[in-house]
Amino acid sequence: MDKVFIEALEIEALIGIYDWERRIRQPLWFDIEMAFDNRRPAASDDIVDTLDYKAVSKRLIEYVSQSSFGLVETLAERCAEIILAEFAVSHVRLKLSKPGAVRGARAVGVIIERSRA
Repeated sequence: MDKVFIEALEIEALIGIYDWERRIRQPLWFDIEMAFDNRRPAASDDIVDTLDYKAVSKRLIEYVSQSSFGLVETLAERCAEIILAEFAVSHVRLKLSKPGAVRGARAVGVIIERSRA
């Protein structure tokens, strides 16, 4: 299966379980792979046949910017649900990284994979 990807999409969010985290917005990084059959857009060379990664990015920026979850696990799950529900993809792999959350590590986070039922 072909994949369309978005790499290192940075979105500021209110995320975390500690009091200090509830008072500031923190950057999160998203790496997303979406299963999409690229044969049709390749044949037509027409944007209307593609998976519009700009539309996916804008939708996630809108959602994540307005969210206020305690756990990155919850946010990752909701983002995967949005992608599967609103865009023509059959499978999504989403890596959500929270930089600076652990001293000595560049980032921590989760990787989830979800498919349409």
